[in-house]
Amino acid sequence: MMVKTLDIYEETGLHRPEGACARLTAYVPQGPDITGVRKRLRPGVLILPGGAYAWCSPREAEPVALRFAARGWAAYVLNYTCAPARFPVALREAAAAMRLIRATAEADGVDSGMIAAVGFSAGGHLCGTLGMMFDAPEVSDIAPARVVRPDALGLCYPVAVSWGRTHDGSFENLTGGDGDLRARLSLERLVRPDMCPVFLWHTRDDEAVPCRNSLLLAQALEEAGVPFAMHIYAHGRHGLSTADELVYPAFDVPETSRDVPEWDGAMIRFFGDCGLVIHDEGGER
Repeated sequence: MMVKTLDIYEETGLHRPEGACARLTAYVPQGPDITGVRKRLRPGVLILPGGAYAWCSPREAEPVALRFAARGWAAYVLNYTCAPARFPVALREAAAAMRLIRATAEADGVDSGMIAAVGFSAGGHLCGTLGMMFDAPEVSDIAPARVVRPDALGLCYPVAVSWGRTHDGSFENLTGGDGDLRARLSLERLVRPDMCPVFLWHTRDDEAVPCRNSLLLAQALEEAGVPFAMHIYAHGRHGLSTADELVYPAFDVPETSRDVPEWDGAMIRFFGDCGLVIHDEGGER
């Protein structure tokens, strides 16, 4: 496997806000170089860890990338800038990451037209804004909308709704207490018919980010006619990531519904139904 880490600002030439430090780490499977064998292209996925916009959780970074890489995907983890930086710093970094991934796709053996984005908790909110605000003024100078817009979204126990029972700390860190901005960034209000398909999963037991976040977002997706799939698992605490020994000691894997650790397979199958599959270069997907 090829692993490389790039500084978003150095690679794209974008202005670096004070204190901003965003790094993109790529995990690209490397097959044997066999002469005469037709080249295959793989999908790519931008992974956005959670952490309440206060930090980027390592539990939702490399372990998730390894899960996708094991299934033949190229995975790119963005450690984005968090508080005290406010909106739109992280969104601009995610948009720049999409630009960089598509620009380097050919060299990585990746189909530049098959780049998904997957986010966890507050990273799920960032992922959602990336998928819904791809042509917003805040990112219009970074790349054309078709480059910024992911080809599919995976939202894992996302902080989606800015009102009622949600994770207030995430919105406080993101907006600095600006009530109008907080209202604007509630994902169910940003849903649009021309966004990409969405896979959602949550657990009913999640007390940190109640599952109403995913339920209300799913309702908005349905009303807008956006293709989506949703899994609400009965049991499991917040922040599960892969929910197995990749992120927890073998003696301390949290109790969950039996099928929670299989969420990545369900998500990748959904992405495949949306056309994101490994395929021969120049051939049909």
